[in-house]
Amino acid sequence: MGFIADSLSRVQPSATIAVSTKARELKAAGKDVIGLGAGEPDFDTPDNIKTAAIDAINRGETKYTAADGIAELKQAICDKFKRENGLDYEPSQISVGTGGKQVIYNAMMATLNPGDEVIVPAPYWVSYPDIALLAGGEPVFVETTLDDGFKLQPDVLEGAITPRTKWLIFNSPSNPTGAAYSHDEMKTITDVLLRHPHVWIFTDDMYEHLTYDGFDFVTPAQVEPGLYDRTLTMNGVSKAYSMTGWRIGYCGGPEPLIAAMRKIQSQSTSNPTSISQWAAVEALNGPQDFIAERAGVFKDRRDLVVSMLNQASGISCPVPEGAFYGYPSCAGCVGKSTPGGKTIETDEDFVTALLEDEGVAVVHGMAFGLSPFFRISYATSTEALEEACQRIQRFCASLS
Repeated sequence: MGFIADSLSRVQPSATIAVSTKARELKAAGKDVIGLGAGEPDFDTPDNIKTAAIDAINRGETKYTAADGIAELKQAICDKFKRENGLDYEPSQISVGTGGKQVIYNAMMATLNPGDEVIVPAPYWVSYPDIALLAGGEPVFVETTLDDGFKLQPDVLEGAITPRTKWLIFNSPSNPTGAAYSHDEMKTITDVLLRHPHVWIFTDDMYEHLTYDGFDFVTPAQVEPGLYDRTLTMNGVSKAYSMTGWRIGYCGGPEPLIAAMRKIQSQSTSNPTSISQWAAVEALNGPQDFIAERAGVFKDRRDLVVSMLNQASGISCPVPEGAFYGYPSCAGCVGKSTPGGKTIETDEDFVTALLEDEGVAVVHGMAFGLSPFFRISYATSTEALEEACQRIQRFCASLS
């Protein structure tokens, strides 16, 4: 259709949203489906945060706000960065967007010129490369390996940097693998970046509070203060506070970049929802003890899922250090056939047959840029996970 912009032909719809949609359609048609495709906590938003939103409505906080966030929220974000990450930001260095996705979009739109390269370690969250493409940039994929725990190796990063590299998009703990970088592992990456002063770092810290086994979270500008002036540190309230639908993401970075991002937001959406902003103030300033409790529940679910998947024929699942995803290899199932006679040639074939035969919805690895794997979200009830893993075991056993 010639009416649609050429730029849209460069991007794909979100694969994770597509899987959730297909699962919902099958459910609506009466099929017993367990959806493990979506990346959102099954816990409810805490009551104190809901109350803050209701109070904001009753106070009449329902008007336009400053385009990139109210002063109270920017201050709460500055306090959070200082308290939890040892990073000093002024409110003028903070931008609040409608979810983390808008923060990424604004940053890329504000900085990328045609031909600029964005290094994206694979496997990656599905939206990173498409946002870079929409903004006119070129994603440059650098693969990680199962043997390296899906962590970017410094020599591989060094080899991917060219004079046209503008950004490295960095995500720890990772969606889709759950891989998280220790201080020493992060230092090997920041040491490379110090040698290339033209490369900026976009760090997506959305899963900061979902780490396990005593893991100490660190963020790039904290590990290497020399990178502070070219790092955009992004976070949000979606995952830690179970506020996915409230749509609040935020970032701290250099003032000229934040001002450019504000200009874009002022001409696209204007302010994030006023009520959600007041809820986010309470989230960041209020009690934090429930976060560790919920992370404890996620750890138990992780252990269950990893154990049960590793008992499935042809599946190998490493232990994630954070987030709420597993990224198992299904290499041992490729080349086999289903009882219905379908040959599994790719991870997409695997997840399609799994959904059709057993009613378990997961996302194929190719959507995240690395095959043959699949992503399973364990952000759902223990009962559902146990049943889903039993079905996966049964499905794998049925292949010949």
